[in-house]
Amino acid sequence: MSSFRFFSGSIFISVLFVPILLFAHSSSPAANLELQTTDTYQEQEDIQGWYMSEKLDGIRGYWDGKKLWTKNGNPIHAPVWFTDGLPNFELDGELWSSQGKFEFIASTVLDATPSPQWHSLTYNIFEVPHARGDFQTRLNKIATWLRSHPNKHVRIIAQQPCNGRDHLYDFLKQVRERDGEGIILKDPRREYRDGSNQRVLKLKNYSRSTGSVIGYTPGKGQFKGMMGSLRVSLKNGTLFNLGTGFNKEQRMHPPAIGSTVLFKHCGLTRRGKPRFASFLRITQE
Repeated sequence: MSSFRFFSGSIFISVLFVPILLFAHSSSPAANLELQTTDTYQEQEDIQGWYMSEKLDGIRGYWDGKKLWTKNGNPIHAPVWFTDGLPNFELDGELWSSQGKFEFIASTVLDATPSPQWHSLTYNIFEVPHARGDFQTRLNKIATWLRSHPNKHVRIIAQQPCNGRDHLYDFLKQVRERDGEGIILKDPRREYRDGSNQRVLKLKNYSRSTGSVIGYTPGKGQFKGMMGSLRVSLKNGTLFNLGTGFNKEQRMHPPAIGSTVLFKHCGLTRRGKPRFASFLRITQE
């Protein structure tokens, strides 16, 4: 039995938080922009003829024609030499270097003082916001620009038409083999729309691992009186907190100390901890 105590009289209030990627700074030219968001691919969607591309594991960067911004509206202090070759129209893309380098990318991009590490980054374009025409026409706009304004730091993410679900999962297998994060799917016939109106889907490439429960942290806010996260030990002794993927019942009656839990995650951090880990179930493994 679990040694973690809960308040039997606690009231659980389920609050649905919908992430809205708005730029919050009123001084930002992007103050009222709502960038495109993604939904998870559920298999029943007819994606034949859609474009699919690899989802890069970097820092999203919005170019307003003059300056780079994070998806939350914070300025990105990129070196002048990095942005000098960018056009005077909007771009949306991923600042990236290579697989498994998320922490390096994040520390470089989010540093208030540009470092020489920017030479290792590229700006990978996946959208031209508010440009006219379908998806391919929008991508052609930046492709045309780059032909007359070459920039070795700017790339257009490769897109390919999807022939159906089997083709999609074959592509996911290829992405998985090179330790990629997943796939983005987009209906190429649609004109640009902000937010979730574009109907952009993602299919992520998760890994699965197991660990032993060695303790708990108490919940806060809506989870007060319940389990907030599990303290989990991996087979190699690495410790981390597993706090997502649980329903109300599981938070009120969490896996017992000593039990083994299965969780999914997107690779490991530099310290060997599972990144974006989410509980799946108790297992006998």
